[in-house]
Amino acid sequence: MKLIKLTLYFFIFAATLACTNHKLKQTSKTLLLIPIGKVDLRIVDYSYAQLKQKIPTIQLAPEIDFPNTAYVKTRNRFRADTCLKHLAKKYGYDTIAIGLTSQDLSTTKNGIADWGIMGLGQRPGKACIISTYRLNVKNKQEQVIKVLLHEIGHTQNLKHCPNKACLMRDAEGGNPLNDEKDFCLKCKKLLKTSGVFSDISK
Repeated sequence: MKLIKLTLYFFIFAATLACTNHKLKQTSKTLLLIPIGKVDLRIVDYSYAQLKQKIPTIQLAPEIDFPNTAYVKTRNRFRADTCLKHLAKKYGYDTIAIGLTSQDLSTTKNGIADWGIMGLGQRPGKACIISTYRLNVKNKQEQVIKVLLHEIGHTQNLKHCPNKACLMRDAEGGNPLNDEKDFCLKCKKLLKTSGVFSDISK
């Protein structure tokens, strides 16, 4: 009888340990900043340094090319949704791939087949991509960080936020980035459970 109890306890312990390890694998993510196609390397270096303050585990990956299937020849731009599928497939299960480019991006939105965008992120998911093409020239560095944080937020399952000063607001076809200050308190609370940001208040 004692042997049966000990065996039962062992299996319960092993099952609990397996569940814990599985949970750790789910929450443990490697973030990669990936230059894609034509991109200003000064912007890449600045973005990496700024993101490193909030996400110490982030790494800078070698530059890659766009997938050929993403190119829209008539508009000289690239399909962001195609790029996300490519990034998600190219990198490992425990990786969040963050594409950064200077090329124009588009997706299908509001009934428009080729809608120009600043960025796109899977929600939730393991890939996002942003472009500097539509950012203000005067403060491009500041704006690129805001868009990066916005799209990374989507990968952590954040929706668009109605707070106009929040980084998760919907651009709605414009560029309201100068009005955005930080993640709002509600979005910060949600992000704290993701385990990705070490200090989202910075």
